[in-house]
Amino acid sequence: MFEERSLSGEVEAVREAHAPDALVLDSGSDFETLDPARAEDLGLLVDALDPLAYPAEWLPEDAPELLARFASSDFTVGMPGDGSVAWTRQTDPPVAFVKPRVQGSPDEFVDFLVAEALVEIGTGLPEHFLGFFEDRYRDLDAALPFDAGSVYQVAAALYDAYLGLHTREVFAEWGENHPRLFAAWQDAGERIEPRLESLPSSMARDETDFADAAEFACAAVKHGLELPAPFAALDTTAYRDHGADYAVKWAEKTFE
Repeated sequence: MFEERSLSGEVEAVREAHAPDALVLDSGSDFETLDPARAEDLGLLVDALDPLAYPAEWLPEDAPELLARFASSDFTVGMPGDGSVAWTRQTDPPVAFVKPRVQGSPDEFVDFLVAEALVEIGTGLPEHFLGFFEDRYRDLDAALPFDAGSVYQVAAALYDAYLGLHTREVFAEWGENHPRLFAAWQDAGERIEPRLESLPSSMARDETDFADAAEFACAAVKHGLELPAPFAALDTTAYRDHGADYAVKWAEKTFE
């Protein structure tokens, strides 16, 4: 089901620097959210389980069922949008999961994804956007003229941008001591830059909806790329400093 992953020297160094106690596990099968039986299997590999629980009042009435489950006291690991490498601090020690979907990707890129997860664990920031927005998630929902699924997607994107504002400073310092990881970070940014530049025209032609555009643009923050409007306002010190309040205000101004 889960096997401890062998780490390259550079990734091991990142773990020691940012999340020295974290386990990195290969998952035997792909998942967005672990089913309860598989999640409980983690108890055999860690010292303790510490499920998150958030007030139901933080959620709008039409919140996706999976988000309501995540907010409950159920042990819920992994959520839509987590990507090929997910992580949780609901275990002691924390765990990063490498999913089978990484197969076929360059080793350097997979190493970057694992290192990114370890850096995120080390930030101490919430593992999901609900812990970031808290009760302001209802305000975000009210500000966005979308259905519950698209609101979820935009919220996840906004939190991805916020994380990127914190982690990219670490990535930018890898050039000297972790050259493979640094090159993979740069290469990933260069690969998405052309699509990022064409995003405004794609949105204008209705080829890309707002939620998809937000997801793509916000993912570019970690690479330090120039974002198009209205997403450029998220790549700011003000967002890093004010967090969820700023994100909600941005949404209100974008759709006023």
